[in-house]
Amino acid sequence: MSIQYEVEPLADSYGVADSFPKDFGYGEEGTDIEDSPTPSDSKPRILLMGLRRSGKSSIQKVVFHKMSPNETLFLESTNKIYKDDISSSSFVNFQIWDFPGQVDFFDPTFDYEMIFRGTGALIFVIDAQDDYVEALGRLHLTVSRAYRVNPEINFEVFIHKVDGLSDDHKIETQRDIHQRANDDLADASLEKLHLSFYLTSIYDHSIFEAFSKVVQKLIPQLPTLENLLNIFISNSGIEKAFLFDVVSKIYIATDSSPVDMQSYELCCDMIDVVIDVSCIYGLKENGSGSAYDKESMAIIKLNNTTVLYLKEVTKFLALVCILREESFERKGLIDYNFHCFRKAIHEVFEVGVSTPWTGSQAAGTPCTKAVTLNGMPRSTV
Repeated sequence: MSIQYEVEPLADSYGVADSFPKDFGYGEEGTDIEDSPTPSDSKPRILLMGLRRSGKSSIQKVVFHKMSPNETLFLESTNKIYKDDISSSSFVNFQIWDFPGQVDFFDPTFDYEMIFRGTGALIFVIDAQDDYVEALGRLHLTVSRAYRVNPEINFEVFIHKVDGLSDDHKIETQRDIHQRANDDLADASLEKLHLSFYLTSIYDHSIFEAFSKVVQKLIPQLPTLENLLNIFISNSGIEKAFLFDVVSKIYIATDSSPVDMQSYELCCDMIDVVIDVSCIYGLKENGSGSAYDKESMAIIKLNNTTVLYLKEVTKFLALVCILREESFERKGLIDYNFHCFRKAIHEVFEVGVSTPWTGSQAAGTPCTKAVTLNGMPRSTV
């Protein structure tokens, strides 16, 4: 595949970058929650739960710390609850809490009400290559307890490690787990509790796509973002557009057309190329600068007349577009429409917090002008 790569010089950086992993990590890696209580504990949480060795810590490291999937083979089993605050380096303003597989909900020292009350999403990981009868029992216990404490939680089930299964086996496994899990909920009169199921693996992009869908449910501005993307692509001759969180390669929004896995993988690979090349050639002679800033832009032309076009939206977000070469001839029009789109994105997150949020935030509480996800404020884009 022949690739033409263009990237503008990087300037006006957002911060100092020592190297690719440090600049594009998510702060300190998981800290023991029992030893480090901080005010940030009030942030919305995404919980990673499941049996031992199901792959929870591997998912966290691959998605949010850019660890190679092969390196996860050497991770030790989690024996404490660890939290990972990723909001300082990402658009995604949440904490990821990684739970050990042996968590006992009946242990009086385990305050599950405090944990579930501030949770936005609960991800339960099931090892598809293992006997999942015990995992289904733990899934039912976990979601039923969490639902009674906080019915607003989004319950997500990752049927994990499917890379070693055939396509037919994947479908049959998902069908079986879906059927058994929902039967257990029906028997417990919890029909209103909704579970979403995803086939995932850290060895391909399925884990990033699944996490994208989990995060999108926690973004109150999602319908507006999708509408802006629809307007942008319809007036620019673009076939598909993704709004990416650059560090994690989670797409927080896309247009209303169906997501093709191959297109998503191309866009993820483009972000990797842009950051890798920028880390080598985009920094200043003294090593200062950032591999991704407001001047970041890239064009990749494939040999099938397809063009990939990346533009910086904020210091956390990038717009990646897929279009045909003949449409790209109107680059001036596309750039003008992008300017309008970028301005609208900034306004969405500024106006979106001009009135107080309800729910986790008390009614009448004053809000600052800041980007907000799931009712929690953060610094302005």
